[in-house]
Amino acid sequence: MLNVEQILDIFRRTGAWQEGHFLLSSGLHSPSYLQCALVLQYPDLARQLGDELGRLSKNVEATCVVSPAVGGIIIGYEVARFLGIRALFCEREQGVMTLRRGFMVTPHDRVLIIEDVLTTGKSTREVIQVMRQHGATVAGIGAIINRGVTEIEQRLPCFGLATIKIPTYPHDQCPLCRDNKIPFIKPGSR
Repeated sequence: MLNVEQILDIFRRTGAWQEGHFLLSSGLHSPSYLQCALVLQYPDLARQLGDELGRLSKNVEATCVVSPAVGGIIIGYEVARFLGIRALFCEREQGVMTLRRGFMVTPHDRVLIIEDVLTTGKSTREVIQVMRQHGATVAGIGAIINRGVTEIEQRLPCFGLATIKIPTYPHDQCPLCRDNKIPFIKPGSR
């Protein structure tokens, strides 16, 4: 089992923990960004993290893993591989989260939603809505890194391999914008 410091060390070693001025997918600004793709490009690390998340989520008794595209696809696949279940993903079509590509869930499915990083939970909430529209039960939520989301939905298990607090700011309260020293970068998928 990896501890939090070992997981964060993986992010540092791979260059995935980045410092600067970032405009997150949520619209918030932050002095740090976690670029999970730089970790997940290494199959051995993706497998190791997927196994860790899979162990944490065994009690959820999911029938499939569903992740938001693009960031959650690889880690979602690895968790599903560990659990021996299907790996699906939702993606945005004209700005709306949807289940495409012939993927299907039914009222018999218990869905485990797997993310790379939870910041505000917006993408996760969108996936929850899509799953419920298809009649599936959302059984839990997991992520490699939880940036401080304490609850996405009452009574729904939510866990991360590492929970860390990294400051975020609305644009009009961002000290990096106010000081105007570092222009922001928009590295996210939205």
